[in-house]
Amino acid sequence: MSDVKTTALVWISPSTWPACVDAARDRAPDDHVVLLHVGDDRIAAEAHRAYAGLLGRGHGPERDPGSRLEALSGVAGADLLEEAAHRLGRPCELLDRHGRPQEEVVRAAADADLLICARDGDPDRPGPHSLGPESRFVVDHAPCPVLLVWPHRN
Repeated sequence: MSDVKTTALVWISPSTWPACVDAARDRAPDDHVVLLHVGDDRIAAEAHRAYAGLLGRGHGPERDPGSRLEALSGVAGADLLEEAAHRLGRPCELLDRHGRPQEEVVRAAADADLLICARDGDPDRPGPHSLGPESRFVVDHAPCPVLLVWPHRN
């Protein structure tokens, strides 16, 4: 029997993370688990552009809503990772990245033996619409096996 642990990378996103953490706990009980959150910088960038354009005329940079969105995104990501680690209930690695989520997830999966992520599309429509564009990109380009789970329905 080998003592080499495999690594399960779990993509944590705000709407689907509990199902992913539960899947890691149930399906990869002996793996080294890495919880990954990716902050999407495009939202703050759009706010910066809007402020630099029409909204910011006559105001200083301290009122730029993009800066506030960046700060809130960092706090929200850290809180989400901590909550996911608590739900996992065992030691794990936390990884918080920023950029285009689908590209960062694929990049982080380069060192993983398994990627766990959730469907994020319309749960009532089976087929291709059960995946959003970011998840579709990740499933199509992940360099390792992917475990795709349904998010919990309440």
